[in-house]
Amino acid sequence: MDLLQAVFLGIVQGLTEFFPVSSSGHLVIFQRIFGLEEPALLFDICVHVGTLLAVAAYFYADIIRICRALLRLAAGLAGKQALPAAAGRDPDLWMAAFIAAGSVPTAVLGLGFHQIAHRLFASVFVVGLALLFTAGLLLATRKNGGRGYEIAAFPLWGALVVGIFQGLAVIPGISRSGATIAACLMLGLNRDAAARFSFLLSIPAILGALLLSLASGPDGWGGFSVGTLFWGTASSAAVGYLALAGLVRIVRGGRLAYFAPYCAVLGAAVLLLGL
Repeated sequence: MDLLQAVFLGIVQGLTEFFPVSSSGHLVIFQRIFGLEEPALLFDICVHVGTLLAVAAYFYADIIRICRALLRLAAGLAGKQALPAAAGRDPDLWMAAFIAAGSVPTAVLGLGFHQIAHRLFASVFVVGLALLFTAGLLLATRKNGGRGYEIAAFPLWGALVVGIFQGLAVIPGISRSGATIAACLMLGLNRDAAARFSFLLSIPAILGALLLSLASGPDGWGGFSVGTLFWGTASSAAVGYLALAGLVRIVRGGRLAYFAPYCAVLGAAVLLLGL
């Protein structure tokens, strides 16, 4: 992979990680077009880290509030003080709890799929079917009127379901953002809370995937140069931030289903043309 290909794939990652059209599915397609037959897992993880930086920058205020809420809780528990009743209604504490809960099924599924990741990333047939599945999920969000409840009223089992959807997004072609936001909306969260929960939930998932890739050792890294990885990550972060800002507005406007035709057409084209 040369530098221009790395930047191009980083841009693709930045756009498609947040737009609900599956970043991993597009990376598989373009890697095949470029003749990159190997899964290129380390590069794939690095451009995901670029989008992680975009999430951290965009939701900086949310992350700070969650950290402060956890520190207040830890200080109260360490001082053996009775927690105020308001703590049980703190949306930032609930968000932290749901991120932790949702990360459990994601980790279980991620570890399971990690064993066959090279096969998934080598199969455009899997990508085609998964894109059609993503299109169906996006179409299902049309019935959501945006009047759902806030995060503090979300059930714990709902966070586990969303975590399962995020874990399934390891399969290239299933959009992580599309699957998790669709699950949130179908479970009754309002649009703003669904978008925030979806992207904050991605932070531990992406970090976990990075650790798995690093743990595989140099033999699983694909032999990329530092420059290739850096510019791929940088382009992913810059474009990803802009795409994230755009998608949040789209979700708040109830237009997530607009991406369904694109996923359906691309999935059908991949299956028919046999890339």
